[in-house]
Amino acid sequence: MNPWLKKMLPAILMLLTTATGAHEMSMAEMQLREMSRGEFLWQWMAGEKRPVDRDLTPAWPEGCVAESNVLRCGEAGLQGVLSIQGVGQRYSAALVKVYWLDGQSRVYTLTAGRPTVHLHGSADDGRGLGEVAQTYLVLGVEHIMTGIDHQFFVIGLLFLVGFNRRLIGTITAFTVAHSLTLACGALGWLMLRSASVEATIALSIVLVAGEALHRQQTLARRWPALVAFLFGLVHGLGFAGALKEIGLPENHLPAALLTFNAGVEIGQLLTVAGAWLLWRAASRLPQAASARTAILYGIGSVAAYWSWLRLAAIFG
Repeated sequence: MNPWLKKMLPAILMLLTTATGAHEMSMAEMQLREMSRGEFLWQWMAGEKRPVDRDLTPAWPEGCVAESNVLRCGEAGLQGVLSIQGVGQRYSAALVKVYWLDGQSRVYTLTAGRPTVHLHGSADDGRGLGEVAQTYLVLGVEHIMTGIDHQFFVIGLLFLVGFNRRLIGTITAFTVAHSLTLACGALGWLMLRSASVEATIALSIVLVAGEALHRQQTLARRWPALVAFLFGLVHGLGFAGALKEIGLPENHLPAALLTFNAGVEIGQLLTVAGAWLLWRAASRLPQAASARTAILYGIGSVAAYWSWLRLAAIFG
């Protein structure tokens, strides 16, 4: 093995392994349930490792007073500006689910880009189209930029195809495929077990990394757009799972769905642009070929580890 590769491979593997727990957005969830006019029981749902209130602090609308887990807003009801301090640090977004006395409910999403939301004292969603579009566009970008497994797949495609004309068709095929299943999954038209989807996504990364490592004219090398399309269908279901966790506003559902998908595309293009800049900078270095091999082995090894974990979750 190349001496440079021997030296760098452990460091690259260690760097990639640190990202294994960050393949999806981290979401916090708060529930408020109206018990009587203007009085709510509220709580954070259980965090993954530690209480959510250690990282997030709600700032209630003016006129609302919290005493332990009881929020009293008086006759005016729960209306005004709600903000959550700490969003964007440990948690990418916070979901606020309000269950009103008349049985209706509403889900609000707060992110680092939009850490406040205006409540209107009832289940009527007063969010404007522009506010919804901006929120879900940001969420889409954040999802792809923090979704390490989706980024690994895109990077694997770049190594497989290279920066040439075929890359346009390959990325387009991936985009069309995951856009279709994102819409179908988010609207409830197509449903698969989350564990199966996540395991298939990890296996798709292993396959693409392996194909990029050798030069034989396999199906993936001859028809990369077909491979990107088929696996893009599965990645779209992964995006849909994240979007279902976030929730979709009933009054502006098409706008939220379209802008979330647009945000995913922006994040994907940012990944491709960043990879192109690195390739331009490193392509003239004599160690470039060894670095390519090391990165592919690193991506494939981490994805294989994910595959084992996710398959064990299915059959364990």
